[in-house]
Amino acid sequence: MKKPIVYLLALLLATAALLYLSPATLFASVQWLERQRAGVSARQVSVGDLSIHYYVGGPQAAQSIVMLHGFAANKDNWLRFARDLSRDYQVLAIDLPGFGASDRPAGSYDVGTQAERLASILTALEIEQAHLIGNSMGGHIAALYAARYPERTLSLGLFNNAGVDSPQLSELRQIIQRGEANPLVVRNREDFERLLQFVFVEPPYLPDSLKGYLASQASANSAHYDRVFKHLIERYIPLEPELGKVRAPTLLLWGEQDRVLHVSSIEAMRPLLHQPSVVVMANTGHAPMIERPQQTAAHYRAFLDTLQE
Repeated sequence: MKKPIVYLLALLLATAALLYLSPATLFASVQWLERQRAGVSARQVSVGDLSIHYYVGGPQAAQSIVMLHGFAANKDNWLRFARDLSRDYQVLAIDLPGFGASDRPAGSYDVGTQAERLASILTALEIEQAHLIGNSMGGHIAALYAARYPERTLSLGLFNNAGVDSPQLSELRQIIQRGEANPLVVRNREDFERLLQFVFVEPPYLPDSLKGYLASQASANSAHYDRVFKHLIERYIPLEPELGKVRAPTLLLWGEQDRVLHVSSIEAMRPLLHQPSVVVMANTGHAPMIERPQQTAAHYRAFLDTLQE
C-alpha cells in the first residue's frame, strides 16, 4: 500500500507546484514524479573526460534495454515509455554526449563518432549486451552501433529513425532543401509552439509556464544544435550499406503522420535487414514513445516476447 500513497502525495505536490512554484521548480517536480512512476533514478558515469548522465531502473540482473533519444532531445523522452518495461528489464535512458545533462565534447557529433562514444559508455556501465532502442537521430546511432557491434546487440528497435533515403521526401527534408529555417531548432517561444505541432499529431499537454520555460531552455541551446545538425548533414553516414551487417532481430516502428522522417523509410530498410518486424502507428507523429507511450511500449514488449519463443 505504500507506493500508491507515495504516488498520491507526489501528485498532490505536482498539483501544488503547478499552481504556486516557479517554472524551473515545477519542471523539476514533474520530472521527479515521472521518474518515480517509471521506477528509475538519475545517475552519472565518467567516460574518459566526459560526464554522462542517464536514468536506470529495473532488476539489475535482468537483460538491459538501452534507449537513445533524438536530435535536440534528452533522456526524459523515455520516462513514460519505460514504465511498462522496468518491471522485467533493466532500463537505461542515456543523455547522449552533447545533449541533456551530459558533457558537450569539442569534437564531431556525426553518428559514427556518437556510435563509438556509445560503445565506450556501455563499456563503462559494464553492459556487455543490450536491447537497443533509438528514436530519430538516436535510431541512426543505434542502427550503426548494431552493425558495428553485432555481438553486443540482442535486438534493435528503430522508432522513426534517421539515416535512410526514403522513397518519399519528408516535409523536413523539403524544408531543408529549400534553405528555410530548421523547424527542429527553437529560437523563441513561437518556434517552440511550431515544433510541437511539427513533431506531434496530438502534442502532449503542457501548462503555459512550462512551455515558456522549455522554450527558453531550447532557445539557449540553439547555436549548439545548429552546429550538431550541421555535423549530421555534412558528415552523413547512410544506413543502407550498414543494415545488412545487423544480425539482431529489428523492430521498425513508425508514426504514420511523421513530418520529420517519412514513413516510407520502412520500404527502404525492410529488404536490407535479416530479421525485420514492422509496426506503423496511426495518428502518430515523429516521437511515438512520447505521444503514445503505453501503445508504443505494448508494441515493443510484443516484439521482445517473440524473441523468447
